[in-house]
Amino acid sequence: MKPKRLGFPQLGFGVGLRRPHFDYIVERRPQVDWLEITSENFIDSRGRPRYILERIAERFPIAMHGVSLSIGGTDPLNFDYLRKLKQLAAEIRAVWVSDHICWTGVNGRNTHDLLPLPLNEAALCHLVERIRIVQDMLERPLILENPSTYAGFAQSTMPEWEFISSMAAESGCGLLLDVNNVFVSSVNNEFDPVHYIRSLPHHSIVQIHLAGHSDCGGYLIDTHDAKVAQPVWNLFRLAYDLTGGVSTLIEWDSNIPSFDALHAEAQKARDQVNDIIERFGINERSGSCRRASRRLPEDSATIADPRRLITSELA
Repeated sequence: MKPKRLGFPQLGFGVGLRRPHFDYIVERRPQVDWLEITSENFIDSRGRPRYILERIAERFPIAMHGVSLSIGGTDPLNFDYLRKLKQLAAEIRAVWVSDHICWTGVNGRNTHDLLPLPLNEAALCHLVERIRIVQDMLERPLILENPSTYAGFAQSTMPEWEFISSMAAESGCGLLLDVNNVFVSSVNNEFDPVHYIRSLPHHSIVQIHLAGHSDCGGYLIDTHDAKVAQPVWNLFRLAYDLTGGVSTLIEWDSNIPSFDALHAEAQKARDQVNDIIERFGINERSGSCRRASRRLPEDSATIADPRRLITSELA
């Protein structure tokens, strides 16, 4: 059995819970390991969505994933929102509560977007202080995800992976590694996604996200509306190896397919891992794959264009 990260279990391979699949999941009880909800879809609901969620939570582990915490914002933290978040987590026995390393608005106005932070010491200190307050309120570690980014701040003084590593070390929070976001950001901001993933504190990573994106030529957009792209699968294999294996989830939020098609993507993630195990074996002490990532580049000098990972193979 693999050790728990920050007290949280390794759940296996899951999918995001979306409204079109409510009836299918309740009636068919598919063989999926776990489900993740968008917190804001349920914290103020006492109607059918909440009834369905409670029925599903009786049968599957549920993780909560939010988009409105604005942990990096300058507005005061919303303690009414946090109380609702904590109550929902208790009522559905959520395995963990996560959100994004971002800000979502200012002066009480919500942009409904996940906006990036300047990556410097001042922003880091501000972020860490707010994470500690939220963790005290929730009485559990907060899990935070790297967002996709499309531009940076002139005031940034450190790379994102260094900023995130310091954040986790100083606050004690967990990390949700969105591998698709790493790839999207690497193309948009011209950094090496392999170096990014290698540089994170792997012992702090509780969960991995996988999703599809849209290629707009000169840049990528994190649209969550398609299958996972091959370069993201390649990076996932590296991340899964380096973490020793953590809970992995498929996100699909637009052009939502049938549940069977969504579940097939989760099964593909499982197959990726099984292929590594069969071909390279398992390190018995850590549970990680001994040689799975060896063919991936070691440093940033090897990938001038991250899209070269499209043809990269772990063979």
